[in-house]
Amino acid sequence: MKQSIIGTKSMVVSPHYLATSAGNSILEKGGNAFDAAVAVSACLAVVYPHMTGLGGDSFWLMYQSEENKLTAYNGSGRSGANITRADFSGENAIPFRGIRSILTVPGMVDSWAAVLKKYGSLELSEVLAPAIHYAEFGFPASNDQIKNTIKNKEILQEDEDIAAIFLKGNEVPKMNEKFIQKDLASTLKEIAQKGRNEFYKGKLAEKIVSSLQNKGGLLTKEDFFNHHGNWTEPISSTYREYTMYQVPPNSQGFVGLMALNILENFELPSIPHNSYQYYHLLIESLKQSFQDRNKYLTDPDFHEIPLDRLLSKPYAKELADNICLDHTNAITTQSVGNDTAYAAVVDDNGNAVSFIQSIYFEFGSGIVAKDTGVILQNRGSFFSLNESHVNCLEPKKRTFHTLMPAMSFKDGKPIVLYGTQGGEGQPQTQTAIITRMLDYGMDPQTAINKPRFVWGRTWGKTTEELKIEGRVSKEVRAKLEQSGHLVNCVEDFDDIMGHANAILIDNQGFLYGGIDPRSDGAAIGR
Repeated sequence: MKQSIIGTKSMVVSPHYLATSAGNSILEKGGNAFDAAVAVSACLAVVYPHMTGLGGDSFWLMYQSEENKLTAYNGSGRSGANITRADFSGENAIPFRGIRSILTVPGMVDSWAAVLKKYGSLELSEVLAPAIHYAEFGFPASNDQIKNTIKNKEILQEDEDIAAIFLKGNEVPKMNEKFIQKDLASTLKEIAQKGRNEFYKGKLAEKIVSSLQNKGGLLTKEDFFNHHGNWTEPISSTYREYTMYQVPPNSQGFVGLMALNILENFELPSIPHNSYQYYHLLIESLKQSFQDRNKYLTDPDFHEIPLDRLLSKPYAKELADNICLDHTNAITTQSVGNDTAYAAVVDDNGNAVSFIQSIYFEFGSGIVAKDTGVILQNRGSFFSLNESHVNCLEPKKRTFHTLMPAMSFKDGKPIVLYGTQGGEGQPQTQTAIITRMLDYGMDPQTAINKPRFVWGRTWGKTTEELKIEGRVSKEVRAKLEQSGHLVNCVEDFDDIMGHANAILIDNQGFLYGGIDPRSDGAAIGR
């Protein structure tokens, strides 16, 4: 079993070893954590193309040590200005895949420029160089890419432009086969040379929109032209002696804070880890939080989200009182996607970046804009067509978003950066990892290595089952089943649990990096 990597000056973690290496190389050439984070982000868009890309969104949580300030950037896109529910008249739901699932402008490229402009020390062309190299000259196809290509082969066959890249000759790439993306390399070069406006206002934007419209897409040049992300204030709560931070809505980050507020009402450190009570309390706390998420979460510019009440300690006590220690409460939840990439960077000046990005489902919409190599996200499919639903489709609206990078502070400084892939599983895995670290004293790698669970629906499957890894004892699984959980024992290290990463900064200033054994990731410390 992997052990935490320990650095004395800096740490980079990501779900792909080449992206981690790219971030570390930027640090070694004198860049800061913000430069390195953008390099990691761009590199993941190349070497983890089934999980993330230029056609997707990202959320950033950033600590600037000199200012002693934590900020957040919302890099998610809005729906098109002319897109309404009438475009789906007679349909019960927006399609999960295909051209009509592309309803929102991708926000990730904009976020790169925003982060570098505010906090970076290098030029965009410098930090995109590793990504451009791997796109142009190739990288070894990873195990995760191959598994997801096999899983989604039929979807990839439906669009000739995506099939030409990922199913050359209608064949799935072989393990470690050189995988080249020439069109994506050209796109990245254009952005590196001309900046973010090329993606939103230039000839590249015209090429993307023209291709999508030729395929029946609804986004326009004006939608791309008018896109902008937003600097915003992180939301927070306390957990014992720690201050916990998440990005605000339209992210589901407040769910992670709510779950910890509820758990604070129980003496978790006195409960044996891996016991029935441990799993039951975490699951039930999260389920209580999900109910409010499903009720309120959408674009806060369209509907008020009562965060003051949701994150209050008295309300957490009310929810904790709803939890029965010997049986489960039934609730329903929404189906969400599972393709995401979380990464984190801390540099030798103490700057820290926790960020996450996604194209929603594996390979997003399954549509590539011709001659660009850009896979467009299907995030718009998460909008509801029910006009009374808080997250109903409306023009220029951001949808309910699963992405939620996190940080934990102690004495005013970051001590843990953490996050995970996995849609519905993100707040669940985050809660498991952070309680293991803060309540049970585990290092990041140990916390990530321990058995995990995911309760509720994953995309396309309506269920309230509790998927739990086979490494959890039969006795604990039996007790969970007896208490009413719909237990489904899955593989010992099951991909449904997502790919988590974390960095811990200890009281000596050493940095511990942990990466998920289910991923192709790496931690590099200096």
